[in-house]
Amino acid sequence: MAELNKYKCPACSASLEFDASSQNIKCPYCDTEFDISVFQTEESHDEMNWDSASGAKWEDGDGDGVSAYVCQSCGGEIISDGNTAATKCPFCDSPIVMTGRLSGDLKPDLVIPFKLDKKAAKAALLRHVSGKKLVPKVFRDENRIDEIRGIYVPFWIHNADANGHINYRTTRVRHWSDSRYNYTETTHYRVTRGGSMRFEHVPIDASSKIANDIMESIEPFDFSEAVDFETAYLAGYLADKYDVEADVCRERINQRVKRSVEDTFRQTVNGYATVTTESSSVSLENTEVKYVLYPVWLLNTTWNGNRYTFAMNGQTGKFVGNLPLDKGAWWRWFLGVSGITAAIASLISVALYFI
Repeated sequence: MAELNKYKCPACSASLEFDASSQNIKCPYCDTEFDISVFQTEESHDEMNWDSASGAKWEDGDGDGVSAYVCQSCGGEIISDGNTAATKCPFCDSPIVMTGRLSGDLKPDLVIPFKLDKKAAKAALLRHVSGKKLVPKVFRDENRIDEIRGIYVPFWIHNADANGHINYRTTRVRHWSDSRYNYTETTHYRVTRGGSMRFEHVPIDASSKIANDIMESIEPFDFSEAVDFETAYLAGYLADKYDVEADVCRERINQRVKRSVEDTFRQTVNGYATVTTESSSVSLENTEVKYVLYPVWLLNTTWNGNRYTFAMNGQTGKFVGNLPLDKGAWWRWFLGVSGITAAIASLISVALYFI
């Protein structure tokens, strides 16, 4: 049971005590009573364990026609069809060199093929920078935009049944008055919610070279269009090799699932003045983890020592990317506006002088 000296009577703010005769919690000053269950807390803990990712590994013959490349600068490993020339790393623009065929590591279970081509990606990027005169020229240069690349980004996809149990402390408040006093009555309740939710295809990107917030920003992908992986889908594109193991992603996926369960349950607790979560526990069963490739158009640009990434969902066209400010262009614009403003002010002064 919770320590009673931590709780104050809502009626008079005095410390509460346990009353042996009524077997309830009682205020010794104003005699307000509370059911003991209001102050009982249950030990709760999450049991969010996942099965390890299982799948086939690259074996002799599987990688025929597929080449592996490694970036000497950032260490990124890229796979592509054998006809793709080794040019630049899609993550840092450094040269990449062929290292040989793939072997050993898991090969993807599924892939969502590209639906939007390079022409659509370039058009989206041009729209993104169009009309932005204070953006550095390198971001508006047609040759630079042409370097946008299609790359399959590795994701761990999670399926599970989540069982949740949450206790809330809630209150309802009633106000009234008579000819002499104003009154406030606060009633305390303990509300419990429990149930199960099914989660399917919850993604966590498996590449450390692309910021998580960028990948989450271009979600969702339509998983209904996922198909069994075949190396033929790599033709004309690159594919990033996962460098974040599924087990390392556990905390992130558990946070997403737990937050979803808590948000869903909380929406059912209505009609109270205050709602405070007392305890929350989530357990998982029927877990499954798959290795999937998602289509992304990607462009990385470095300007003034800072790296800027533009990404577009290769299936839906959702586009994200931050743009820098060209300070030189800004000052030219500012001085130009200031000059025009000064000229207008001068003309107004002259006109007023001759009135």
